[in-house]
This record gives sequence, structure tokens and C-alpha cells, in this order.
Amino acid sequence: MKKSDRITAPRLWLVIAKSYRVLSLLAERSIANTGLCLTDFAALEALLHKGPLTISEIQDKVRLASGSMTAAVDRLEKLGLVVRKSSPNDRRARIVELTAKGERLAASSFERHAKDLEALMSALSEKEMEQLHGSLKKLGLFAAEKLEEQQAKPKSR
Repeated sequence: MKKSDRITAPRLWLVIAKSYRVLSLLAERSIANTGLCLTDFAALEALLHKGPLTISEIQDKVRLASGSMTAAVDRLEKLGLVVRKSSPNDRRARIVELTAKGERLAASSFERHAKDLEALMSALSEKEMEQLHGSLKKLGLFAAEKLEEQQAKPKSR
């Protein structure tokens, strides 16, 4: 291997960043093709796979700001896709639940999106997907550990 062929950390970072950028654009386009905006799709998908949740639980799952999540739930409720119910455990909390119509739409939208992602990932063999998954997970956990360490250290001047 020539020195110029060596995969350095900055070179790997650039490949990861460029790949993520184009994969994200294609994934967002796939979601747009379902007829839903990204926020609404994310909320419906969380409810489909996790069951009834509070707005803050949905927000934690999809990593959105509180105002954006509330607006999404308002939109979904107006469309008859979700309902808000009182929580049996906390009178102040409201649980968001899919309606039958919402469940059908969420399931069909997610299935369509999953097929798009499968087609996109078909560039990799099953073994390559397993290797990439393991490597990216390992890297992500290591980076999260480093971030925690940095955040725990007092800032020096």
C-alpha cells in the first residue's frame, strides 16, 4: 500500500461525512415521497414501533425541539392520525396514540421508506453491512465516551 493510499483519520472522516450527507438527502427524499414531512413521519414511526407515548417521549426518540414536536402532533391530530388521551399515571401528562387511520398510514409509509433504504443499501453485501454496522457502532460508542469525558472535565483557561 502506497503512503498516499493509506486511510488516515481525516480521510475516513471525509468519506463518512460525504456518505452521510448524500444518504441523508436520499432518505429525506424517500420520506417526502410518502407524502409526509420529516417531523410527522418521525413521530408516526415512533408511535408505530414504540406504542403510545407522551409528547416529550416522542421528542426524545426523534430528537426534535419541544415546539416542533407539539406542532407535529397538532397537525397529526387534525388529520385524524393520532389522538391525545389522559395518562392513567399522571393527570398532567397527555399520551399520544395512533388512530386506526394513523396506524395504517404509518405502517405503509414506513414499509415504503424501508424498501427505499434496502434498495439503497443493496450496494453492500450482507457481510459488508454487518461489518460496517459493527465498525460504525464501535466508533460511535467510542466517540460518545470521549464526548462524555470532555464534558466532565472543567474547562481550562
